[in-house]
Amino acid sequence: MNWANDSSSKGFILLGFSDSPWLQMPLLVVLLISYTFTIFGNVSIMVVSILDPKLHTPMYFFLANLSILDLCYTTSTVPHMLANICLNKNTISYSGCVAQLIIFLALGATECLLLAVMSFDRFVAICRPLHYVIIMNRWFCLRMAAFSWLTGFSLSVLQSCLTLNMPRCGHREVDHFFCEVPALLKLSCADTKPIEAELFFCSVLILLIPVTLILISYGFIAQAVLKIRSSEGRRKAFGTCGSHMVVVSLFFGTVIYMYLQPPSSTSKDWGKMVSLFYGIITPMLNPLIYSLRNKDMKGAFKRVMSRTFLIKK
Repeated sequence: MNWANDSSSKGFILLGFSDSPWLQMPLLVVLLISYTFTIFGNVSIMVVSILDPKLHTPMYFFLANLSILDLCYTTSTVPHMLANICLNKNTISYSGCVAQLIIFLALGATECLLLAVMSFDRFVAICRPLHYVIIMNRWFCLRMAAFSWLTGFSLSVLQSCLTLNMPRCGHREVDHFFCEVPALLKLSCADTKPIEAELFFCSVLILLIPVTLILISYGFIAQAVLKIRSSEGRRKAFGTCGSHMVVVSLFFGTVIYMYLQPPSSTSKDWGKMVSLFYGIITPMLNPLIYSLRNKDMKGAFKRVMSRTFLIKK
């Protein structure tokens, strides 16, 4: 990695909405509210998934993984953003930027793969119910989760190295709230097209392949659900899968917009808003979507709260 750049000693300046200072306070409020809900919602799902025996199934194992991921995803950027706004600062050290970039990319890539694995779980549960226990056994689930995390971090290191090795000729002003690939590439004083092509290929692997597998899975699921004679059975199947599809649409839609086009073609302010959405708003919405639309999760919350209350008494 090219550590000789000027920014390695001086760090970076994060411009954010510096040209619109009146947005600082509304942004602070949005960040505080969303981060609070993200922590509370995802920690609640993790705790309930562990404490309630009825949720010790592959579906909720992967959902707990998603909650851990979303919690770390927002924590990699939001606390630093809050500190900068409160202290009226706009800087980040080079090592801090590297860590932020690697973690943010790794968790984003892991979420893409994890959502694909969750769709496969729903496919087996609905289309191969008699073989569900055999296929989605404990070791298979652990391997799929481990594969998602390891692949996400491996691709992140590759993308981060490609991005950070670009010569910047002393340019330090990142037109963003945090260190992200499109914003960092705009600092380069060399031709970025070869790097953009390599990053585009990585993005296709980590975005389009999982979303294609998800769509195929849900195509088979839709066919199977429509064959169910019981209206209650169809409603329950669509309810469970509907939550997952809402999460998939919110996350993949915004990330694909951001990463599957050249950085130069992205409107700077619109790109910032899109990044805020998939990096902060989506992790906050995921627990709400899964808990409010899921009877099993709501029932588990009540059981855990009841047991906690009885223990205190």
